[in-house]
Amino acid sequence: MGIKHLSSESSLEEILEVLDRDAGVIIDNVLSNQQLKKIKEELNPYLLNTKEGQDDFTGFKTKRVGALMARSEECGVLALNPTINEVARKFLEPNSDGYQLHFTSAIDIAPLESKQILHRDRGVWGGYIPRKIETQLSTVWAITDFTKENGATQVVPGSHKWDKDREPLDSEICYAEMSKGSVLIYTGSVMHGGGTNNSRMNRLGVFLHYAPTWLRQEENQYLSCPPHIAKDLSPELRALMGYSKGGYVLGFFSDPESMNGELESVSPEKLFGTVEDRFSEIESATNLVIESSTNEV
Repeated sequence: MGIKHLSSESSLEEILEVLDRDAGVIIDNVLSNQQLKKIKEELNPYLLNTKEGQDDFTGFKTKRVGALMARSEECGVLALNPTINEVARKFLEPNSDGYQLHFTSAIDIAPLESKQILHRDRGVWGGYIPRKIETQLSTVWAITDFTKENGATQVVPGSHKWDKDREPLDSEICYAEMSKGSVLIYTGSVMHGGGTNNSRMNRLGVFLHYAPTWLRQEENQYLSCPPHIAKDLSPELRALMGYSKGGYVLGFFSDPESMNGELESVSPEKLFGTVEDRFSEIESATNLVIESSTNEV
C-alpha cells in the first residue's frame, strides 16, 4: 500500500484512474531546477518575514504565505500547468461548467514540527455539500524533497470512499514522499495532513487548489491579487483566479463610478479592456431559463 507514482508523460486517463481509486497520486519530476530556484527566490522574502502558526492545525513551527499569484510569477506558471488544468477540468466537470483557482499557499515546515491532524479539505464548506459532489482538485508542488522524516504530507488513500466518521489505522496512513519538482494531486475528500518534521531541514511546498466556479473560494483572490496587480497577469491566469464570469450571471460586476453605462453588469474581463466572455448572452440566458424551469417544484 502507498501513494501511486506516475511519470510526467502519463496520460490523463491514467491520472484520473488512480484518483478515482485512491484520491491521491504523485507525478514525478515535472519542474526543472531553474523553476525551483526561481520559486525559492520569489518566495523567500515573504517566508523570512512571516510568523509561524499559532495553533495545532496551522503548526507552531510552520510558516504559511498566500497571495502567490501576486507574489510569484513562477507560481502563476504552476497554476496554469496544462496537465493539472486538464485533470481539474475533467475531474470537476460532472458537477460544474467550469473551475477556478480556490487557494494558494507556500507552506514551510521547519524541524521539530509535529504532525497535523488528518482532515478533508471539503470541510471548509461546513459539510453542506453532498459527498457525491467532489468540491476540489488540489496540488502540492514539492519545492524541496519530501521525505517521511522531514514532514511529507500524510495521505490516506481510498479514504474518500469511507464513512465520514471512520478513522484510519496507522498502517493505512501513507506519506507523499517525492523528489523536488514533483507534484502530489489529491481530492478534497481524501484524509490528509502535514507530517512530523524530525529532520534538520525545512520542507517547502506550494499548494494550489481548484474548485467549481459556483463555490466561494477559500482565498479571496480579488483581495490577495487586486485589479491593479492582476492587470499585469495573463488573461488566462486572471480568468482562472475568477476575473471572469462563472456562468451567465455568476461573477458579473458594475463599475460604481461609471456614468456612461459601458461597465454595467459585465464580465470582469472588461476591467482589463478585453471583451472575452465564454458565456454568450443569448445562449447562456436561454439555458438558464430552461434549467430554472426544470428545477421548479
